[in-house]
Amino acid sequence: MADIHPINVLIEELKDDDVQMRLNSVRRLSTIALALGEERTRTELIPFLKDSLEEEDEILQAVAEELAKFVPLVGGPAYAHTLLPPLESLAVVDETVVREKAVDTLQALARDHSTAQLEQFFCPLIKRLAAGDWFSARSSACGLFVCCYSRVSPQHQTALRQLFTQLCHDDTPMVRRSAATHLGKLAEAAGAESMRAELLPLFSYLMQDDQDTVRMLAADASVQFAKLLPRDEAVTDVLPALHNASKDRSWRVRCVVAEKWAELQKSFGPEIARTDLVPMLVRLLQDQEPEVRSQTVGRLPDIGVEMAAAERAQLVSTAILPHVTELCGDLSPHVRTPVAAVIVHLAPMLGKDRTLEQLLPLLTRLLRDEHADVRLNVIGKLDVLQAVIGVDAVTSILVPEITALADDAQWRVRLAVIEQMPLLGRTLGQDVFDARLTALVLTWLSDNVFAIREAATRIIHDLIKVFGLPWAKKSIVPRLAAMGSDAAYLKRLTTLFAINAIADQVDSEVICKDLGSVVAALAKDPVPNVRLNVARTIAKLTAKPDPAATAVYKPVLEQLKKDTDVDVQYFAQHALALL
Repeated sequence: MADIHPINVLIEELKDDDVQMRLNSVRRLSTIALALGEERTRTELIPFLKDSLEEEDEILQAVAEELAKFVPLVGGPAYAHTLLPPLESLAVVDETVVREKAVDTLQALARDHSTAQLEQFFCPLIKRLAAGDWFSARSSACGLFVCCYSRVSPQHQTALRQLFTQLCHDDTPMVRRSAATHLGKLAEAAGAESMRAELLPLFSYLMQDDQDTVRMLAADASVQFAKLLPRDEAVTDVLPALHNASKDRSWRVRCVVAEKWAELQKSFGPEIARTDLVPMLVRLLQDQEPEVRSQTVGRLPDIGVEMAAAERAQLVSTAILPHVTELCGDLSPHVRTPVAAVIVHLAPMLGKDRTLEQLLPLLTRLLRDEHADVRLNVIGKLDVLQAVIGVDAVTSILVPEITALADDAQWRVRLAVIEQMPLLGRTLGQDVFDARLTALVLTWLSDNVFAIREAATRIIHDLIKVFGLPWAKKSIVPRLAAMGSDAAYLKRLTTLFAINAIADQVDSEVICKDLGSVVAALAKDPVPNVRLNVARTIAKLTAKPDPAATAVYKPVLEQLKKDTDVDVQYFAQHALALL
């Protein structure tokens, strides 16, 4: 009785009404297999699983996932084929996620099969699935060719290619879609002769399918064929299909061409890029669907990567920029947003003069865009622009635009501007920064949005790293002293947050003299939350042993220790313990 106990436990748990209980039992299949031993796992547990696959999809998916761990539990790779029957049953169920998990596990198990086992057990499994009555079986079969193809004999490879050809011509779109998904990988696994003779015609056939999802997946495979074929053959056999796909009636197909454009350019080389692929890209930039235009815009930085610098600059200036100018005024913000993200990357291609003449007006226009995300994307790329046109141009042309955005109604735009301050500080230098932007940074400490105030305190810390302690004493500390006596308690609280932020950047003199009086005054604040943060701030200011700081702040903490608010008392006692 004890011998069959593990199977009995599994049977009883799989009959439980609670799905989670049944799922937990499946998750323990490895433990049950260990208890049974290798032989009984092969002869009892695996057949039981195959015959008991009438469960919820979640349970079946878990079974497929667990079986991937079973090779050591059935006796090692020599017995890996014993796991195929239950997975074959799972590969034909209706639910897609179950089939996909079963196929994933079968692909993993194929690596544990020897060539003889693949030919004896795995190839017949593929054949049975490919001949299945239901589309689900045939669809699953498409995912199993690549994992075994290169390891079986030429005779079996021929049979597999014939089966795959049959699936590519299947009457069911779902099967053709699955075949198109795996066509490119199979082309990589097949030899050059088989790829040209049998798989390339399948690519051309699927590219003309009446289902847009099939054409879309076939277009995705064009990258593999363009890489595998000699360049002249790729131009003859692949490029015409791509031209047709870029004009396809389905925007999804055109979108795939746009997505794969950079990889195709690498495969075809600069000459074909200039004569065929760039005009194709221009056509996609003018596409009627915003999704296609948006996807195409993302390829702009990749244009002409293998061309000479002068040729690339001329190509971008004459063939691309006119259309980018149109896209900067596109009616869809979903197009203008990626334009703003990538347009700055055209500057290194164009060089300083062309950037100032052609690109900078577009950037200024985008900085004034009504859509917040557009403005955000331009602000986040200023370092790339500065490296091309220099500090003076950024200061005179773009800093006024950035300053205008400091009061933007969208707080996320203001936040993006704040995040650029350390970069601008390093770029502009202290004198220019003080003249144009320091006052702006200090006004953010009083912003109505907490995230802005918090970011401002963090950025002040970073700016002190850039400009040094003398700048902090001159520009920051006096402002904090003034805010410490402000009538609005949030400003007084922000003062403490800022002091916390800069504590590790200032010396003992500032801690004891300049900030000591501010903190001591706030210790008597009528708002408990302010007094509480005074205690926390003192803990930060006295983190490094300093007798002078201890002498200044210990009396303040002793006072707060007797506070009427228990939270203030707690943090004061905690700070005292750290002294």
